This record gives sequence, structure tokens and C-alpha cells, in this order.
Amino acid sequence: MPKIQEAVIQDLHPTQVTVGMIEVQDKRMYLASLMPNEQQDFMRAHPMPAVTGPKGNLYITDHHHLGLAAIKAGIASGFFLVEADLSSCSLDDFWNEMNKNLWVHPLDQNGVRHYYSKIPEHLEEMVDDAYRSLAGYVRDAGGYEKTPTAFAEFIWADFFRRTIPIEDLIADFKAAVRAALPLAQSHLAKGIPGFKEK
Repeated sequence: MPKIQEAVIQDLHPTQVTVGMIEVQDKRMYLASLMPNEQQDFMRAHPMPAVTGPKGNLYITDHHHLGLAAIKAGIASGFFLVEADLSSCSLDDFWNEMNKNLWVHPLDQNGVRHYYSKIPEHLEEMVDDAYRSLAGYVRDAGGYEKTPTAFAEFIWADFFRRTIPIEDLIADFKAAVRAALPLAQSHLAKGIPGFKEK
């Protein structure tokens, strides 16, 4: 069974291009409100799953929002669990294995797929996808179930990208969340991981 290890968060490599910055900001504010010992307890209780890649670099496969929020809150170290050791792979083989295991998501804020080389080197270089924030808030409001399906929130983000105009999302995020809730439980969303009928 993998054990929890500690690492400098800025040394961790992302496996996705985007995050929802509204969600990151909320997590940053929460972490900043904690005392240093409480911050460490929280980070230890939420270890980031990771894969050891070429040159021994650690690539996190989940909790990108938490990692970036921690950096923005001034937290230097976090905790991780190694899911696999692919350090003996070439870079191309590494990304192919990551893709096979659904541990990488090279899609941008418009839902467009890129080469793996376009994935940022560092968490601070990830870009904002407002629809990823929307997906997170709709889930938290009970619009759909949390699911172990890899990158499920991104599937929801792409669904909302097709159903909620970006102008509405930018003008009033909370109103967009309210508009997205019934859509998440409509026949249009059937088949998306975590879907639940009213």
C-alpha cells in the first residue's frame, strides 16, 4: 500500500492544462484562514495522487485545485501518494502510459485537445477554465454526484460549455450556477458520470 510522502508543492508537475480559478480562489481563502499547523493537517488529510515520471519528477493526477490554492496561500509543502512508478519510461512512453491509465487531460479552456508538450510544467502555469469552476459549484450544490470517474468534472464542464453562454457565466457566476442546476438533472445530461435524476 502506498504511503503518504511530503514534497515541495512547486516541484509537482500537473497532468492537465486548466483549472477553475474561482474554485482555486475559494480554496486559497480557506487555506489562508487556517493556522499553519491546521494547514499541514488539512494537506496531510488530502494527499495528492501522483505518478513518478522521467528524471524522478512527480506528476499529480488529481487535486490540482488544492495544489495551486496551497501555493497561492503560501503553503510550501504538501503530501502525495505515488500510484505508479514510470520513471524508467521515455517521455513519449510515459505520456502514452498516462493516457492509457486516464491520468492525463491535455484539453484547454475551450475543450480542445493539445500535444502533451503543451501541458504546463508547473501548477502556477495552468490556465483558467470558467466552466470547470461552474462544474465544481454545480456538483457542490447537488446537481450531480461526485464520482471516481477520471476527469468527470471536465466532462461536466464541456456539457455546460455547450449549454450556458460564456457571457452569462462572466456576468453573474452565481446566476449561472442556478441556471446550470436543472440542466444537470435534465435528459440532456443523461450518461454523464455522476448524473442523477430529479
